[in-house]
Amino acid sequence: MWRRRRIRFVGAMLVFLLPMFILFSLGVAAFAAVAIRRLGAPPQVLYLTPAFAWMVIVFLFVFGLRHVGNPVTDIVDAAQRVADGDFTTRIDPGGPRFVRTVASAFNTMTERLEAHDRQRRELMADIAHELRTPLTVIQGRLEGVLDGVYPRDDERLSAVLEETRVLARLVEDLRTLANAETGVLTLQKEPTELAPLIQDVVHSLSADASASGVAVRVDAPGDLPALDIDPLRIREVIANLLSNALHYTPTGGTVTISVHRERSRARVAVSDTGAGIEADDLPKIFDRFYKGRSSRGSGLGLTIARNLVTAHGGTIRAASDPGRGTTITFDLPLIPEP
Repeated sequence: MWRRRRIRFVGAMLVFLLPMFILFSLGVAAFAAVAIRRLGAPPQVLYLTPAFAWMVIVFLFVFGLRHVGNPVTDIVDAAQRVADGDFTTRIDPGGPRFVRTVASAFNTMTERLEAHDRQRRELMADIAHELRTPLTVIQGRLEGVLDGVYPRDDERLSAVLEETRVLARLVEDLRTLANAETGVLTLQKEPTELAPLIQDVVHSLSADASASGVAVRVDAPGDLPALDIDPLRIREVIANLLSNALHYTPTGGTVTISVHRERSRARVAVSDTGAGIEADDLPKIFDRFYKGRSSRGSGLGLTIARNLVTAHGGTIRAASDPGRGTTITFDLPLIPEP
């Protein structure tokens, strides 16, 4: 197959260049005739000049074929290997500049394809791992009830029901993440005031805060302009950040949610007084299925939060001081004033 492709390539080159060779030869012959008539050159020039020109053309053709044809053939062969699923294929850049540019772009493409394929495989493994745990618990407890090891009471059934809720949350998180990363997430935007939305989230998690002995403070000005956002999605972001902060803040600590306007954007910061995040782990907290040492979730919360904020045209980032706490900040565009 490789030889057939090279033969086709050489044939295409010949079909393309042969008319140019003929025209060039006719031009050289005409030039030789003029030289004979005007300059008194010997008649042999009329025959030798085209022959010499043809020799030069053949030499240039062979040189060009080796200099350009071989690298192009390598690119074609590499593209075929990538089409067959070999994303480790790389090309040694060579030949003219435009061929080297194509080879470099090809290598960049295959590197990204290889990275995406690796992420896909890791994602499938992570999903299988996350689903296995609650399914194993459900199966074990139901088998214990059927075998008479556990009594058939509401306590056992409630435990099984809680595990099904864990599964349901995981599936919903995966669906939201898939929609966000593929660009098909639908946002139901409407003018929304941020301060009441934050107060609503704090109220919904007040029982968890009281049980943990953590104080929650809100610093949100009432005159902040409305935002054109999907309130349910942004509520999900704030609830996720607040839930994480409550989880990692020890008893007697404080979680602060502050909002302020910075030019045409509203900036929300969720700060806690917990143990903080190590510098090596900080860049990874928004990665899918990444978990800290004491994490109890699926490892998708911050990834979903990042995608939801990005879908609104905002940005999110984290800063941490180990031993003193963590602050996660995100900003959203305000509705332009008339």
